[in-house]
Amino acid sequence: MSTATRAPEVEEESALRVVPVRHPWRWVFSAVVLVLLAMAGHALVTNTAFDWPTFADYVFYPSVLEAVLLTIELTALGIVIGFVLGTVFALMRMSSSPLLRAVSWAYIWIFRSVPLILQLLFWYNLAILYNQLSFGIPFGPSFFSVGTQDLIPPLAAAALGLSLHQAAYSAEIVRSGFISVDAGQREAAAALGIPRRRQFFRIVLPQAMRTIVPAAANEIIGMVKGTSVVYIMALPELFYQVQVIYTRNGRVIPLLLVATFWYLLITSVLSIVQHYVERHYGKGVRR
Repeated sequence: MSTATRAPEVEEESALRVVPVRHPWRWVFSAVVLVLLAMAGHALVTNTAFDWPTFADYVFYPSVLEAVLLTIELTALGIVIGFVLGTVFALMRMSSSPLLRAVSWAYIWIFRSVPLILQLLFWYNLAILYNQLSFGIPFGPSFFSVGTQDLIPPLAAAALGLSLHQAAYSAEIVRSGFISVDAGQREAAAALGIPRRRQFFRIVLPQAMRTIVPAAANEIIGMVKGTSVVYIMALPELFYQVQVIYTRNGRVIPLLLVATFWYLLITSVLSIVQHYVERHYGKGVRR
């Protein structure tokens, strides 16, 4: 093709105007969302029923702060003990021993099937079944006994119930993380002579954590809100405490907003921690 023939074609191509793809419905939907957000913000500011002055009076109230601390303590106990126990049951579930696999399966089945509030009531009333707990040789003499009511007060019963319930879910989360790692990688590492300890910490664990962390973070956030169930034991956690206050003064909405504020704050901090933990274990796969 000669240069004289191509010249008009190049001129025609340069004359073509590039028109970006338009998304009119995206703009319409965005406008609708903005209007709805503006309406929600306007209602929060102008509706006197929210009673923001009362909210400001109670958001840092001493008894509320103590309730927040108790909520965090129950969450920490439930999560730490729950994940330690859950890891043990996950390893039992992956064991080659049929007995250990059966015990782990039965535990997970029972504690995932029974509602949390029912388990809490059971542990709270354990003294009805056993007045004393004896420590000694199994099926033999006991060395000493402790009253169940003294050994398991309401706070311990709440922590025990939350931990055992959480362990059933944690076991499946941990197990799913380990089985998500291709067995071929361990076989290849063994063929290269890499020690088992190094295989676990340098190959298996980092990959398993990419699966475990998002699900575990969901469980931790769920546990923060799940602690409100312990109100049945009259423990002064956050939800119970705001109930006590609004029962006295009749300011229901602002006190519920106080509880909402603290739950949002705690879960936001946990979400930030989750982001950095995920980023740490995802260093090898980020693009």
